[in-house]
Amino acid sequence: METKKEIKILIWIAVIFGAAFFLPIESVRFNTAIAATFDLVKWYAREHVILCLLPAFFIAGVISVFVSQGSVLRYFGANAKKWLAYTVAAVSGTILAVCSCTILPLFSSIHKRGAGLGPAIAFLYSGPAINILAIILTARILGFEMGVARIIGAVSFSVIIGLIMAFIYRKEEKIKKEEQMNIQLPPEKRPMWQTSFHFFTLVLILVFANWGSPASDDTSSTWYYIWSYKWYITGFFSLLLGYSLIRILKIKWQWVLLAAIATGASALLSSNFIENAKLVPLIPMMVGIASLAIITLKDKTDDENKEWTVATWGFAKQILPLLAIGVVTAGFLLGSTHDGQTIAGVIPNEWIQWLVGGNSIFSNFFASVVGAFMYFATLTEVPIVQGLIASGMGKGPALALLLAGPSLSLPNMLVIKGVLGTQKTVVYVTLVVVMATISGLIYGSIF
Repeated sequence: METKKEIKILIWIAVIFGAAFFLPIESVRFNTAIAATFDLVKWYAREHVILCLLPAFFIAGVISVFVSQGSVLRYFGANAKKWLAYTVAAVSGTILAVCSCTILPLFSSIHKRGAGLGPAIAFLYSGPAINILAIILTARILGFEMGVARIIGAVSFSVIIGLIMAFIYRKEEKIKKEEQMNIQLPPEKRPMWQTSFHFFTLVLILVFANWGSPASDDTSSTWYYIWSYKWYITGFFSLLLGYSLIRILKIKWQWVLLAAIATGASALLSSNFIENAKLVPLIPMMVGIASLAIITLKDKTDDENKEWTVATWGFAKQILPLLAIGVVTAGFLLGSTHDGQTIAGVIPNEWIQWLVGGNSIFSNFFASVVGAFMYFATLTEVPIVQGLIASGMGKGPALALLLAGPSLSLPNMLVIKGVLGTQKTVVYVTLVVVMATISGLIYGSIF
């Protein structure tokens, strides 16, 4: 055994030395891919983690701690009525402006609480895919028929893929169903409306904090109007969160007030002393999150308040390292595209554009695979597809990319593997890619 261990160490040393020895630092494409990797990591950290992922972790914590197991089992459990479970799961994305990574802690929460595999998978797919903002943006920029095709495809995908997964693993689901029939559920600690109020307040903070800028200069649109007041709206829901902390979670009002003052003061200071407008909201969001964590951890009135933040930290520990690995890998291989700029990865963008022209089976399949592995932040898939169409991408592959891309990514797959295991993850990804390919072929033949 000792010899085998030493041989493994020797092999690893040889591999690392070989990689260093043949490192192609003289290659322009390699250096560009390195730059793309760091660019994507920096952009992801600035634009996505603080405003998007951290609030999502707290929302996942709410599901894990405050949403009773009985509530989850009633709507998503193995014994829940199928029409109800899949309907709730399939339309959930309309209220969540989330991407393939932000949905992960929410999915992990309901799965942990006993949700059936089918409804949980439907929720996992629908969260990023049926984002109402993305559907509207798709219709406005890529055409009304593309917007309609996307929403029909996304809703049907979530249900069909969930049903297929439940059928494939029906033996496991049968065992889960029998186990859940024997669960003795404790009485609800608080009325469901109170938990719902607390949950949706956090969801609305997440939605409006990440409300994207309008795609055009039309200052008369509702989209622009909401975007111009997004931080006032976010602030309003933050006040409602303070009310919820005091009245529902019973945290001392003095602590909540101090947290609100600290957050408000940080917002004023950041707006006066930080020149980069994009970084200004990050400071009060960080202060607000830190304050929320402190007052819940220090609260002595209810152990669940502390458990909320502990559960949030648990999701962060589980998910963030895998996301980091995935983002680095995706940036190196596929490059970085955001804010109107594109830095190529090791795989040339020209290859992708050449491979997804027309409406062949291969072009749709390739678009689905590329979309599945690429990372798309919320709403960014639309301008990317717009650019690819302008470069010759067919309409069928474009839809295939829209149906596979937002709900999957390499970081997303790594985390799903940690929750469901390798086999279920491979089956899920394969179903998404196959169905996106078929949908692209049908759409491309019609339009």
